[in-house]
Amino acid sequence: MAAAGTQKALTEELIVAVAKTDKSTPRFRNVKRRVDEALKSFQHARTDQFAVAKQLEGLQEKFQVLNRDDLADALRPRLAELDEHRSSVFPEILSFLLQLADRPAQLSRVERIEQLQPEEEEKQLSWTDLDASETAYCDEDIWENVDYGASSSDEDDISSISSGTQPAPSFTQPTIEDDYVIPDDIFSSGEDGVLVTSITSAQFWRDVHSADPPTAAKESSRTITELQMVREVIFMLQGLPTSLLWRLDGSVEVDRRYTLAHLSQEVLSSILRSIGDCGAKIDILRQFAKTPQSAACMQTFHRSIEDRLHKFDKFLSDVQERYLSPSSSVAISLLHLSDDVQQESKLLVLLADLVSSFDQTAKNDIQFLDLLFDLVCITQATGDDENFAVLAHIFFLCFETYARPLRSWMETGTLEPSLFIAENPGKGDLRTLWHDWFTLDIQAKAPSVPKFIRPFAHKIFITGKSMVFLKRLNMAQSLDAPGKASLTFEDVYPSNSPSLCLPFYALLESALSNVVNEHHLFTSSLLRTELNEQCGLWLSLQALEHIHLCKDMSLLGPIDTKIFELIDRGKGGWSDRFLLTEFAQTAFSVLPFIDPSRLIVRSAKRSDNRSRSVKILSSLSFDYVLPWPVANIITKDGMAAYQRLSTFLMQIRRARYTVVKQRLQYSDQDSHSKGRTLSYAIRHNLLWFLNVIYSHLTSFVISSTTESLRKYLSTASDVDAMIEAHRSYMASLEEQCLLSKNLHPLHQATLTILDLCISFGDLHTSRFQHHTSLDPTRTPRKQIPGKPFKSGLTPTPRKTRYEYSYGDEDDSDSDEGLDETDSQSEDEDGDTSPDRRGSIHEAQYVQRLKDIRIQFNHLVAFMAAGLKGVGRVDGQVSWEMLAEKLEWRKERTAGWS
Repeated sequence: MAAAGTQKALTEELIVAVAKTDKSTPRFRNVKRRVDEALKSFQHARTDQFAVAKQLEGLQEKFQVLNRDDLADALRPRLAELDEHRSSVFPEILSFLLQLADRPAQLSRVERIEQLQPEEEEKQLSWTDLDASETAYCDEDIWENVDYGASSSDEDDISSISSGTQPAPSFTQPTIEDDYVIPDDIFSSGEDGVLVTSITSAQFWRDVHSADPPTAAKESSRTITELQMVREVIFMLQGLPTSLLWRLDGSVEVDRRYTLAHLSQEVLSSILRSIGDCGAKIDILRQFAKTPQSAACMQTFHRSIEDRLHKFDKFLSDVQERYLSPSSSVAISLLHLSDDVQQESKLLVLLADLVSSFDQTAKNDIQFLDLLFDLVCITQATGDDENFAVLAHIFFLCFETYARPLRSWMETGTLEPSLFIAENPGKGDLRTLWHDWFTLDIQAKAPSVPKFIRPFAHKIFITGKSMVFLKRLNMAQSLDAPGKASLTFEDVYPSNSPSLCLPFYALLESALSNVVNEHHLFTSSLLRTELNEQCGLWLSLQALEHIHLCKDMSLLGPIDTKIFELIDRGKGGWSDRFLLTEFAQTAFSVLPFIDPSRLIVRSAKRSDNRSRSVKILSSLSFDYVLPWPVANIITKDGMAAYQRLSTFLMQIRRARYTVVKQRLQYSDQDSHSKGRTLSYAIRHNLLWFLNVIYSHLTSFVISSTTESLRKYLSTASDVDAMIEAHRSYMASLEEQCLLSKNLHPLHQATLTILDLCISFGDLHTSRFQHHTSLDPTRTPRKQIPGKPFKSGLTPTPRKTRYEYSYGDEDDSDSDEGLDETDSQSEDEDGDTSPDRRGSIHEAQYVQRLKDIRIQFNHLVAFMAAGLKGVGRVDGQVSWEMLAEKLEWRKERTAGWS
C-alpha cells in the first residue's frame, strides 16, 4: 500500500510538472487516468544479466578484431573492478549504456576516458601536514620564560614581586607604511596624453546606454565623425555586430542616437536605411552560405554564392584599406560609399531575393531552377547585361549539375532516383519493356521537371528507353555518344554573335532542342533499324496479315473446310486446340516468313453450345507468338484486335460455306414450285450480301489500310511513333470492319444476317430430307463439279480425338451422310431446332422462306441507313461505299418479293 501511495504521489507530481495543469481541473483527471492505464498495462521485464555480460564480452572481442586493443584493455579492468561492487541495478545500467553506444569501435578514444577522470580535491593544510613529527622547533628556546628585568624599572620589579604574578608579555604593533604610488609621468609624457584622449574619444560606443537596442523614441545624443560611421557601415556589411546598426528580426535598424554634424537626421537616416536594407539582403546570403545543402544542384549554387560573397568582402576590404591607409588622400564620404555598395551589391540583392522566394526546407531543386531561370530572363529583359551574364553563368553551372542524370539516362540508359522518370519495381517481362518498365512522372501541382525542360521531357524519356532497349538487344556496348550533351554560356551565347540580342529562353530552348534531338535521332534510328532488320518486324506483320487478315485464302481454305465440316457433322473435336494447332502449323509452314512453332490455336469453353450460329466461332483464336522486341510494337490490345478481325472474317466465310453447300440439294418433284423459286432468290441474295461485305472488307478496307500502315512505319521517327501508327491502324480497321463500340448495332445486324444464312441452310437441308424420304428411288447425290463421281459410299464411323484426316473430305449429300449429321448433332451438340429434328411440309417451308426474306430485307436496309448515317458524322469513305453497294439491290427486290 505504501508503494502504491508513493507511485500515485509521484505520478501526480510528474503530471503537474509536465502538463502544467492544476490538480482540480478536468484535464488533470483525464491525463492521470490515461497515465494510470498505461502504467497498469505496461509489463516491466527485468534485464537478463547473462545477456548483458555476453554482449560486453562480444564488445571486447570486437575491439580486438578491429585492432583496437587499447579499448579492450581499458574496458577489461573496469569490468573487473565493477564485479567487486555488485548491485541488482548494474545489469540495467550496463544494458542502457550498451543501447546508447554509437559505433564505439570507430568513435571511442582512450584519451577521452582519461579526461573524464574526476579531479582530486585540494586538501587544506593542517599543522599535522606541516610537521607530522612535531619536532620542527624543539631545539629552540621559544618556550622558555622571558626575562624582562633588563628593560623594566625598579617599580615594576617591586610591584611584580609584591603581587606575586608574572607580568604578561607585551607585543609592539609594527608601523604600516603607505603603498608606493607610481607617478603617471613614468609611463607617458605630455604628448602621449593627446593620443590617449583621441583613442578614448574614438570609442564612441563606450556608453552606459549603448547596449540597449535603438528605439524611435530616443533622440540623437552624440555626434560622431563620418569616418567612424563609414567603418560601422563596413563592419555591418561584413556581417559583424556594430553599435550604429542593429540586427533585429532579419532586418537592420539604425541607432538614431548617433548623428553627423554636417547632415540632418532625416538625410542620415535615409542613407543608413538604404545601406541597412542592402546589408539585410546580404545577411540572407551569408546565412544561406552557412547552411549545408543536400541536393547536388543546390550545392553548386551554394558554391556560387560563396564566391560572390568572397568577391564582395574583398571589395569591402579594399574600401576599408583605402580609407585607413595613411598614404592615401581619399575624401571620406558616406554617400559615395552608399553608391558604391549599391552598385556592387546589386547582384547579391537579386540572389538574396531568389533565396528568400523558395522554400529551403522542402529541398526542391526543381523549384529553385525555375526561379533561377525566371531571374535570368527578367535580368536580361531589364537591360542589366553585366548581372545577366553572371546569373546566366550560375544558371548553367547549376543546370550542368542537374543534367548529369539526364545525360546518363540518354547516353547509357542508367536511371537515377532524382530523375523525373519512375522505374516500375515489378518489371520482368521483356514484351512490356517499352510500356510498363518506366513511367514519365510529370505532375501539374508538384512539378518534377523544370519548366524549360518540360517540352523535351517526352523525347528524353523515349531516348533513354531506346538505350535500355538497345542494351537488351546487346547493342548499347558498341555505341558512342553522338555529341556533346552539356551546355555552357558560351554554347548558347557565342562571343561576337548577333544572338546576344535574342531572348534567353528562346536560345536556351533552341540549344536544348538540338542536344535532345541529336541523341533522340541517333538512338531511335538505330533501334528502328534493329527492329526492321534483326528483330523481324516486317516479317511479323506479314505473318499476321496472312494468319488473321486472310491475305491468302489458299492456306486458310482447308482449315475453314475442316472446321466447318466438323461443326456440320456435329463432331465434338471441331474445337480441339491440339488438332487445329497441328493442322494450322502444317498449312502455314509453306510460307518462309512464318515460324510454325509460334502458331497456336486456342479454344475457349462456352456456356452456350449453339453450333447453328456463327457466334460459336468466337471461341476459337489463332495466336501467333511474336518476338519480344516486336511484341513491344504490336501490343496485347493490337493482338486482341487481330483476333476480333479474324473471327469476324471466319464468321462470314462460315455463312458463305453453308449457303454454297446447298447448291445441289434440290428435288426434281418441286422444280416448278413457289418454294423452289423463292429459295433460289434468297440464296442468290444471301450470296450477294456475303460476297459484297467480304470483298469490301478484304479487297478494299484491309488492303488499303495495310498499305498506309507500311508507309507510316517506314517514316516513323521513333518507337512511340511506330506504336501509335500500328494502334491507329488497328483502330481504323476495327471501325471500317464494323467492330468498334459505336458500331455495335451494325455489327450485331451483320451477325444476325450470317445466322440467317445458317438457318437457310438448315431449312433447305430439312426440306431435302423430306423429299428423299418420299422418293426412295431418287439418286442420293449428284456429281460435284470439279470432283470425280464416287459411288458406293458408306457412313464413316465416328473417330476418336486426333484421328481426323487433314485431307479433303468428300462433300457428300447422301442420305446416309445427312442422317449421320442429324444423329450426331442431336447426340453431341444438343441442338434441338425444328429445322434439324425432322422434315417439314411445303407450306411450312414457304412460310419460313418468307420470314427469312423479310428479316433479311429489314436488316440490309437497316445496315445501309446506319452506314450512311455514321458516314456523314465521321466521314469514313468505306462506310458510304458499303452503304451504296447494299442499296444497289433495292431496284431488284421487286423481282423476288
